[in-house]
Amino acid sequence: MGSGSSVNANYKYSLQKSENAFKAAVLIQQWYRRYVARLEMRRRCTWRIFQSIEYACEQDQIKLHNFFSYLMDHFTPSSSKERDFISRMFISGESFKEAELEKYCDYESLEVPDSYTGPHLSFPLLPDHATALLEAFKHKQQLHARYLLNLLHETRKHLKQLPNISHVSTCYSEEITVCGDLHGQLDDLFLIFYKNGLPSPSKSYVFNGDFVDRGKQSLEILIVLFTFLLIYPKEVHLNRGNHEDHMVNLRYGFTKEVMQKYKVHGKKILKMIQNVFCWLPLATLIDQKVLIIHGGISDTTDLDMLEKIQRNKFVSVLRGKKRKESNRNVEIQELNGESKVEADPAGNEADPSFSLQPRPAQAPSVANRLEFSKWVRQTVQEQIEWCRQLVDISESEPEELTYSSVVSLTDLDEPCWTRQDEWKQILDILWSDPIPQEGCRVNTVRGGGCYFGPDVTGKILEKHNLQFLIRSHECKQEGYEFCHNRKVLTIFSASNYYEIGSNRGAYVKLGPDLIPHFVQYQANKMAHTLTMTQRISRVEESAFRALREKLFAHTSALIRAFKAYDKDNTGRITLSNWATAVESVLHLGLPWRMLRPQLVRSTEDGMLEYKSWLDDLAMEQRSQEHIQSSLLEVIYRNRSNLETIFRIIDRDHSGLISSEEFHQTWKLFSSHMNIELTDDGINDLVRSIDFNKDGNIDFNEFLEAFRLVKQSQ
Repeated sequence: MGSGSSVNANYKYSLQKSENAFKAAVLIQQWYRRYVARLEMRRRCTWRIFQSIEYACEQDQIKLHNFFSYLMDHFTPSSSKERDFISRMFISGESFKEAELEKYCDYESLEVPDSYTGPHLSFPLLPDHATALLEAFKHKQQLHARYLLNLLHETRKHLKQLPNISHVSTCYSEEITVCGDLHGQLDDLFLIFYKNGLPSPSKSYVFNGDFVDRGKQSLEILIVLFTFLLIYPKEVHLNRGNHEDHMVNLRYGFTKEVMQKYKVHGKKILKMIQNVFCWLPLATLIDQKVLIIHGGISDTTDLDMLEKIQRNKFVSVLRGKKRKESNRNVEIQELNGESKVEADPAGNEADPSFSLQPRPAQAPSVANRLEFSKWVRQTVQEQIEWCRQLVDISESEPEELTYSSVVSLTDLDEPCWTRQDEWKQILDILWSDPIPQEGCRVNTVRGGGCYFGPDVTGKILEKHNLQFLIRSHECKQEGYEFCHNRKVLTIFSASNYYEIGSNRGAYVKLGPDLIPHFVQYQANKMAHTLTMTQRISRVEESAFRALREKLFAHTSALIRAFKAYDKDNTGRITLSNWATAVESVLHLGLPWRMLRPQLVRSTEDGMLEYKSWLDDLAMEQRSQEHIQSSLLEVIYRNRSNLETIFRIIDRDHSGLISSEEFHQTWKLFSSHMNIELTDDGINDLVRSIDFNKDGNIDFNEFLEAFRLVKQSQ
């Protein structure tokens, strides 16, 4: 009996011990799950802050260029000097003729000094040249301007022979590697080549745009990619991204990078790169089943139209503008032989040089498409200038036939598209983003392109007999992400894009079965040493610092919004009203109530003293910039726009604008802004900000002009 009692006690003790252990395990598991959930919530909030600020900046960029387009449409020059200035600032940058461009960017006239120790290039390029470049860039060496201009010249010549949509087959290589945005992060490209191997006859690559901007080595990435493109033209394919656009480069750093690295020949290099960008293909098609585009699609995306667009017309997609209906009517009349040289209102005969076409014979009616097609083919050389004007082709294009122009001439029986239709096709594939909801709507967050839902994806895939789409354009935490029932794949190759540890980079490999295989990486060594908590904390700190800068930049507007809720002028509002007011000013779509603990000190009665809160924000920014608070607010809010405006005016990218250019710019602005400035007033402004009296204005002096005008209002 005693023995049985002892066994029973031991059993109960063991059972109790196991039960306690089980309860402890459950508690630990619950604690860990809550801990991980909190970390995930912090990560998502941080991610949303970064993306909201990034997209708001892109929206500002498009708004700025819409503003300039508005000025272009409504400003009437009062003199030939003003007309020349407008032309030089907005138009002439795109109107180099072929011979002029070759002469302007003449690399043969540049000599390479004996003291030069960097890499040397000779054409045609060989694999050894590529490896030498990679080694040189690892050691921070720079390619001589002569070799760079020569490389750009050869790249441009090659790209002009390519179609708008590159066709790639897995039959010729074991697999095809697709890379997303690199954004000037050369270490990511080095790591991709280290892990996956260099391009070769058996190793094909597709680089899906956004090679430049934001990172500090955009130019080196371009040089490496263009070099491999020329060595392996059948294995290396480059798509255009929304950052392969010189107007975007003015804001996001690439223009500045080139001018800093090539102070003497930077202007020529930028001009050539600008021309190369507009010749980049728009898409890549693998085995006729997988479409690779940078941004996305819309409900009007038409691959047949995309194949036939003369892509080089769109030097900057941000500059796409509607053609006036009256001009279109004139063109239709010309096609049907109805218009004549008319006299102007003053009774003077119009200049025949402005006639739309030097017509050798009467054109057949457009209704008879076969006869019209034959007529154009017979007289194509005599009519080439008229054709250019008809479809708004820039005079910078060569007289030789390119792939896209041949397509256009051989398909004259197809419907005619307006420039606006073509521009929208390109805008949509470069700027659009997928959404989980059905339908297609304007992308108001970025300011360009559209949001497309799974139904739009399904229709495009079915229409063109495709399996799925690969796109880039959006940073993803894991470097890639599927959506729309795995029919849309986003691939992003710039790791640590927002901050060290913020995201992985990735590339995807496709074999003959077209099943995607992903490789993820972190290019920064520090990211590997951080724990998940440390990584999230570091990224979170960076995100909230950027958000506080954004809040400080809108101090004046925030005060007005807070006062609307503070009817008794107590200087205090509820935290709920604080969140509503902040969103009404910043329009970032952020969960302000959730972010409040990181931005506002806790209060016992649930009320916020908003003036002291704004003072704290100002103190934080002033500790970094020793400038008076009011001026600092204006600079924080407008600096990116002002710097972009400055670079648009600074056509030679010298970092200086002349007094005359400044004068003409202010006349342009004052006609459409609430700023009354006479010629004498502008001259006085120039004299007051030209501190060193050299007759030129640098960026800091330019900022001073906006501050003075702001104070006078």
